[in-house]
Amino acid sequence: MAITLTENAVERVRKVLEQQPGEGLRLGVKEAGCSGLTYVVEVADGERDGDAVFEDKGVRIYVDAGSLPYVDGTEVDYRRDGLNVAFAFNNPHAAGSCGCGESFTV
Repeated sequence: MAITLTENAVERVRKVLEQQPGEGLRLGVKEAGCSGLTYVVEVADGERDGDAVFEDKGVRIYVDAGSLPYVDGTEVDYRRDGLNVAFAFNNPHAAGSCGCGESFTV
C-alpha cells in the first residue's frame, strides 16, 4: 500500500503548509460528480482513528479507511494546464472519469 507524490506535488504541499500549518496532506474521496467519486484534498491536522499514514519525500499523507481502497497506489501530481493549476491523480483503480475530470468511477 502506498500513496506517492511527484516533485511538483511535494512543492505545492510544502507551500500550502507554510501558509496553513498542518501535519501533512489528507487525501480522500466522497460521492459526487457525474462519475460517482471525487477526490478530497485538505491540510491534515494530524492522524484520526482508522487513518492509514504514508510518507513520501518528507510529506505525510493521511487517508481514512473508507477512502483507502479507492486511492491505494495513487500518484498525486500538481499540474498547470494553461491558466488552470490543480492536483491531478494517477489512480490505478479509476476505470473512467467524467469529461471535466472532476470525478471518477472504479
